[in-house]
Amino acid sequence: MEVGVSPTKEQLGALDGSLRKLGFELIDDKKSRIIEKIKTSIIKLVQEPGELGTVNLSDYLAERLHYEYTYLSNLFSGVEGTTIEKYFIAQKIEKVKELLVYDELSLSEIADQLGYSSVAALSTQFKKVTGLTPTYFKSLKDHKRRNIEDL
Repeated sequence: MEVGVSPTKEQLGALDGSLRKLGFELIDDKKSRIIEKIKTSIIKLVQEPGELGTVNLSDYLAERLHYEYTYLSNLFSGVEGTTIEKYFIAQKIEKVKELLVYDELSLSEIADQLGYSSVAALSTQFKKVTGLTPTYFKSLKDHKRRNIEDL
């Protein structure tokens, strides 16, 4: 196939057939764009301070993308191999890690900013995902940093 030339339906069909034999499949552009919009929307939501406590994820995505949440959820799970909720939790935990490393907010402020009902709820989810408590994770950062005089 030449660069810059769109494949024919026959070529796409042959490629899809070959991929299916290996356990894969082609995703059409529309579906991949929707999945990217889901990811982008979730990342934007997690990055906006204070938004998470007031938003229902399924309503937020359905409203932003103009599709029913059930469709979005099934599409995302089928293609990504994980649920929207697990992806959302993973993004929140990454944000918690970032905030812990910056060391500007207390755990209580982080929990509030990311829409957790309590520090205990944040800590439980953090430990479930990372295997570490937030406090222990934060202490690891301190051990990795060395004073310039010690180099």
